[in-house]
Amino acid sequence: MANINRLKVVLVEQGKTGKWLADQLGKSTCTVSKWCQNSVQPDLQTLDTISKLLGVSIKDLLVDNKG
Repeated sequence: MANINRLKVVLVEQGKTGKWLADQLGKSTCTVSKWCQNSVQPDLQTLDTISKLLGVSIKDLLVDNKG
């Protein structure tokens, strides 16, 4: 499966953990782990919330498939 999101990379860049994100969103760490592994994708509303929590654009959370 192709990587669609960059969530794991952005969390590492900001020194945040999947557990921190799970706590912020009220989700299980298992769910966030699946997002970070790109085996499951968060919905757009959740992606928007994540971008606000991390202070980044939604674009920064997605892989650019143009190049």
